[in-house]
Amino acid sequence: MSVRPGQAFGPLPLADGVQPLVVDASVGPLTALRARPAGAARGVALLVPGFTGSKEDFRLLLPLLAERGWDTWAYSQRGQADSVAPAGVEAYRAQDFAADAVEVARTVADVTGVAAVHLLGHSFGGTVAQAAVVRDPVPFASLTLLCSGPHGWPGREDALRARLLASDGVDLWRLDHPDRAGVPDEDLDPADLFWRLRAERTSTEHLLGALEVLADPTDTTDAVGAAGVPVLVVHGARDDAWPQDWQRRTAARLGAPLVIVPDAGHLPNEENPAATAAALDAFWASLPTP
Repeated sequence: MSVRPGQAFGPLPLADGVQPLVVDASVGPLTALRARPAGAARGVALLVPGFTGSKEDFRLLLPLLAERGWDTWAYSQRGQADSVAPAGVEAYRAQDFAADAVEVARTVADVTGVAAVHLLGHSFGGTVAQAAVVRDPVPFASLTLLCSGPHGWPGREDALRARLLASDGVDLWRLDHPDRAGVPDEDLDPADLFWRLRAERTSTEHLLGALEVLADPTDTTDAVGAAGVPVLVVHGARDDAWPQDWQRRTAARLGAPLVIVPDAGHLPNEENPAATAAALDAFWASLPTP
């Protein structure tokens, strides 16, 4: 695998020092962002976005972590935004997403010269991160579950799945915002323009595959514990996407610290990135250097 320069995706500005990259993975090119510290890095982190998300979900968090000394990467998963989107929903199984995470982690470790990287998964990205650690714990120095649970539940988002199947290719943002579906780009604010572009570029087959993962009731907690990787559980005080008691139970079963981010819901990385960065910094700094 190789890493090469990339291009910014969409109209949302990137902070100074946040670099767009492309990771040439086995599945194809996966787009990434990287923020490097000004001096020597204290360690390396890899962030995995959630359902309907992309690497840009971490654009506010990346520079804050770099300021604290962490060489921080985020990538868009297969089928998300401007990453490669293989054809067929069968290309979007849990093991496919997990294999990508392991492969990207090994590449990032090689590029940065570290033995292992700190892995963070947000929401659906947390289920991918757990599956990656279970698949191959060697490239991971730690695992952080950000607003993510130990398993899904049958019937989850069945209505959304039905809408996608009946949409005839219309993207999710336009389904949710029919009044603005055809508004010219110049008449949308940058956030709406970004969300529309990302939804347009995100594979419907990716979304359907991710929904299958999110509906899987298999509890992975014991397998994650057996992998032997230190774990941190973090969620927003108002997180309502995963039951908070499930997240607390995960932390208790794994003997993992639990951090609740104030003034945040399901997106602490965007709603309170400073407190999220502080929690990650404290956890990573508490661990032995891999």
